[in-house]
Amino acid sequence: MKLAVVGATGLVGSEILEVLAEHDFQFDELLLVASERSAGKKMTFKGKEYSIIGLKQAVSEKPDIAIFSAGGDTSKEWAPQFAAAGSIVIDNSSAWRMDPSKKLVVPEINAKDLRIDDRIIANPNCSTIQMVLALEPLRAKYGIKRIVVSTYQSVTGTGKAAVDQMMSERAGEKAEMVYPHKIDLNVLPHIDVFQPNGYTKEEMKMINETKKIFNDNSIQVTATTVRIPTMGGHSEAVNVEFHKDFDLDEVRNLLASAPGIIVQDDPANNVYPMPLTAHKKDEVFVGRLRRDESQANTLNMWIVADNLRKGAATNAVQIAEYLVEHNLV
Repeated sequence: MKLAVVGATGLVGSEILEVLAEHDFQFDELLLVASERSAGKKMTFKGKEYSIIGLKQAVSEKPDIAIFSAGGDTSKEWAPQFAAAGSIVIDNSSAWRMDPSKKLVVPEINAKDLRIDDRIIANPNCSTIQMVLALEPLRAKYGIKRIVVSTYQSVTGTGKAAVDQMMSERAGEKAEMVYPHKIDLNVLPHIDVFQPNGYTKEEMKMINETKKIFNDNSIQVTATTVRIPTMGGHSEAVNVEFHKDFDLDEVRNLLASAPGIIVQDDPANNVYPMPLTAHKKDEVFVGRLRRDESQANTLNMWIVADNLRKGAATNAVQIAEYLVEHNLV
């Protein structure tokens, strides 16, 4: 097993390496890949020092699996080259998600659809992953008619430069502006670029990816995505209308027994999901479960996950684990 991590020096890349170590993912050779300007630099993984290599060299090495977290433009250019060389690419960018020829995978939901000829596999958007994972056991039981989601997303979703902006502002120092406005002590209802319909690209990702992952275009989805000055994870207020009525205790039991989900729903004792407590965790946390008293068959949920973990790195590593376990690589 020859494994490549492309974009190894970035926030998600370093998180992928942490998850690989924690999950004890087995490989014989590890390639740490970044841009040509980073080639030759040293990184340490599990006590061993590795030299960063460039993309061209990495393709020639023909890794069995290449986990990409290097941005959409890099993925569009290089993922097909890796695939042509015989690699299976697991891509964290938005480059391939809505390509009808590519699978968009959350392992707990649809890894079973993967086949040996899937050479480029897309990792969904971080906000989409945590929402659909929490909704899947309920969708299977009650059927979903409509989803209304508002997100509260960490600056880590933008990358290191955004974290630096927030921390500089917090320290009262001049900040390099990643966002169009100050982020510390502020809230920006603006993630990614605005589209002609007034939604942002992030909002449209959630809408379109949800339908693709669930393989159901009849589900109505609307989203408002918001950047807030936190680190540790993304939070979401989700209002979901089901086709069938539900029992709240049954909802809690379905969620508690589903893989990858932890229910934290004891408001009387101030127990509910928060980014601080989701930080560095692989699971998706769900709480504030209550009926929408304004509409039949409708549930309110609060969903939190570490966007760098299950929202990116963990999901990608789990796809790789599934491929190995089911002899698809």
